[in-house]
Amino acid sequence: MRALLLTTSHSYRNEAFQRAATRLGIDLVYGTDQRPLPGQTLPPDQLPLTYDQPDAAAAAIASFARQRPVDAILAVDDSGVVLAAQAAARLGLAHNDPQAAAAARDKFLMRSLMAAAGVPCPWFRHFSSADDLAALAAELDYPCVVKPLHLNASRGVIRADDPAQFVAAAHRTARIAAADNPDATEQLLLVEGFLPGREVALEGMLDDGKLTVLALFDKPDPLDGPYFEETIYVTPSRLPATVQREIATCAADAARAIGLTRGPVHAELRVQGAQPWMLEVAGRSIGGLCSQTLRFDLDRSLEELILRQACGLPWQATSSPSASGVMMIPIPTAGILRAIYGADEARATPGIEQVEITASLHHELLPLPDGDSYLGFIFARGQTPEEVEAALRIAHAALHFEIVPSLALTPAG
Repeated sequence: MRALLLTTSHSYRNEAFQRAATRLGIDLVYGTDQRPLPGQTLPPDQLPLTYDQPDAAAAAIASFARQRPVDAILAVDDSGVVLAAQAAARLGLAHNDPQAAAAARDKFLMRSLMAAAGVPCPWFRHFSSADDLAALAAELDYPCVVKPLHLNASRGVIRADDPAQFVAAAHRTARIAAADNPDATEQLLLVEGFLPGREVALEGMLDDGKLTVLALFDKPDPLDGPYFEETIYVTPSRLPATVQREIATCAADAARAIGLTRGPVHAELRVQGAQPWMLEVAGRSIGGLCSQTLRFDLDRSLEELILRQACGLPWQATSSPSASGVMMIPIPTAGILRAIYGADEARATPGIEQVEITASLHHELLPLPDGDSYLGFIFARGQTPEEVEAALRIAHAALHFEIVPSLALTPAG
C-alpha cells in the first residue's frame, strides 16, 4: 500500500506521518515543493511538484502513479489540499470535491457558502486593496476584522475599532498578502464583524459527510486583537456538554455547506453563551506540531488516523481520557534570535511532557501579523484541563529569549 503525502520540505509534520506510515506498513512518498539543484537527484520517496502550477503538478502526480500506483493522496496543510483533491479525482481515488477544497481555502467563498446555508457566522464583505478604502470605512460597523483571503495561522488578521484603524489595517494586510502574491496588481481582502466571546478549535474527521469529533480545544487566552496570535490549546473543553454538541453541529453544518465530505477538518469558532458562531473550517488537520497533544487508543496518533482513513483502513478511535494541551510560544518582537534560556527549567515543570524550540539560533524572527511561525511548542498532560493550563503557563514563564534588532526586518506596519 502506498500513499502520496503533499507537504512542504520544511513541514513539522513529515516525521509524524512517516512514523505512522512505518507502523502501518504503508510506503509513504512525499510530494514536495523542494526542487532539485542542478545535477542533484532527489530520493525515490520524494516527488518534486510545482504547487503554484496545479495542472502541471496534477499531471506529474498522474505520471508518477502510472509507474508507482498510489492508494491515497492527502495533504499536510492548506498548501496542498486543492491539489490533493484534483489529483485524487484524476486517478479515481477517494477525495473531496476539488471545488469544496478550493472553497475551504478562500475565506470569502467559504463565508458565502456558509451564510447561504444558514450557518451562524459574522457579517462579512469582500473588497480590494485598490478600492476607495476611506469610503468603504465609512460604511462599516465596528469593531471589525480585516483578513487576507488565502493566508492562514492568523497572518495578516487585524482588528479595527474605527474608520481610521480600518484603513490602516487594510493597507497593512494588503502588504502582508502581497508578500505571498507579489505579481497581483491588487490584493483581495475580507472584512468581517468582530465577535466577542470564547474561542474554540474543533479537530474532526469527515467520513461520507458525517463528522466525528476527535477533540475540542479551549483557547483560554482572550483573542480580542488587534492581532490574533494563538497561544494555548487545552482539551477536553470545559464548556457544558450541551454547548459542545451545538459546536459540533455548527462545524458539521459548515463543512456540509462548503461541500467537504471526507478527511480531516479543523474548525475555529467563537462561543457567545450557548451560541457557537463559525469563523473558519479547513479541510486539513491542526497545524504545526500541535497534533502531538492528541493521543488515541492503541497508541494511535492523529497522523495514523488520517492515513488509515485515506487508505481505506479502520480508523475510528477513542481519545485519551487525560487532559492535554499545547502552547505555541509567541514571538515577542522582530529580530535575530541570539540565545534561549530556561529550557531545562521549563521541561522540569510538573505536567510538562515536552518543550520543542523550533526557531533556529541566529535566524531572523518576525511576529504576527507579519510572520507565520512561532518560537516553538510546549506540551503538557494532566488529570484536568486546569492542571494542564497551569503547567503550560509556568513552563512558558521559565523561558527567556534573547532577540536583538535586525535592520533587515521591516514589518509591514
